[in-house]
Amino acid sequence: MTTDLFSLLPQQENNLLPYDGIVNDYGIVFPAETADRYFAVLMRETPWRHDEAVLYGKHITTARQTAWYGDEPFAYTYSGITRRALPWTAALAAVKQVVESRLARYNPTLFNSCLLNLYSDGLEGMSWHSDDEPELGRQPVIASVSFGVPRKFAFKHKRTKEKREMMLQHGQLIVMRGDTQNHWLHAVMKSTRISGPRISLTFRTIVG
Repeated sequence: MTTDLFSLLPQQENNLLPYDGIVNDYGIVFPAETADRYFAVLMRETPWRHDEAVLYGKHITTARQTAWYGDEPFAYTYSGITRRALPWTAALAAVKQVVESRLARYNPTLFNSCLLNLYSDGLEGMSWHSDDEPELGRQPVIASVSFGVPRKFAFKHKRTKEKREMMLQHGQLIVMRGDTQNHWLHAVMKSTRISGPRISLTFRTIVG
């Protein structure tokens, strides 16, 4: 069963998951003109590079491109590859401040790192996975900001296989917290109908 969650916008404190996790949708937190400006700056100034991973013992290079930033040169290992964080840029620091201010009222969180993903078009996506690396702790809080063309974002429960889907819009913020990473997978779905790029910023806290 798949349920469209987009109709819930902008109920930021509603939980978009039915059980075993928390996903809050804060709606569009960056107006179109501001989102356009950040998108252009990030496209131009980020040292994008194709991500690498080890899957089923094979070394692959992904179609999407990534960059990793943080308070310190944190080592972050995912899919068998270790990256070192770059220093914050002015644009990323400004986006982080907005995100933290939005969370301050109900669920104050300070983030010390951010993983950026660039999807050039709808043929590039992210397969089912959880952000459950040890460096993020047992119940990580992950704030995701989207800039660029809307893309379908989906959740699938690890045990029941129940799904939830939503469209992530230009300038939108969602936050995953609680047991979400322990019980749910998430993915950026591919689509041949999408020709434009999208940038996702996922703010995290490295705890170890």
